Amino acid sequence: MSMQDPIADMLTRVRNAGAAGLKKIEMPSSKEKAAIAAVLKEEGYISDFAVLEDGAKRILTVALKYYQGQPVIEGIQRVSKPSCRIHCTCKEIPKVRGGLGTVVLSTPNGILSGRKAKETNCGGEVLLYVW
Repeated sequence: MSMQDPIADMLTRVRNAGAAGLKKIEMPSSKEKAAIAAVLKEEGYISDFAVLEDGAKRILTVALKYYQGQPVIEGIQRVSKPSCRIHCTCKEIPKVRGGLGTVVLSTPNGILSGRKAKETNCGGEVLLYVW
């Protein structure tokens, strides 16, 4: 079985691990997934991440963050899918949960949070929402 959307797979693993109360999860790594993990860490949704070399394979390890026993990531949702890409300009960057959540964009400057993309004045593809 080939994986059609590796980012959606990553988000599902994070969602399931949070529901199961796991401290750490592992998944196949890619530059895009590592960049998304970096944004999640920067925005305070995960405590840490690392990319481990396992021969030819690279494995992304994500350490989840909990607050009072509940996962910090309440919800995580894929927006732009391989079948339906969703782009926005700098001025159209969506607010997630009235500004309480974070939007992650793939911009010409790399993968950024909505806040950073606004600061650098660039739009891009809306990858996911986190709250």
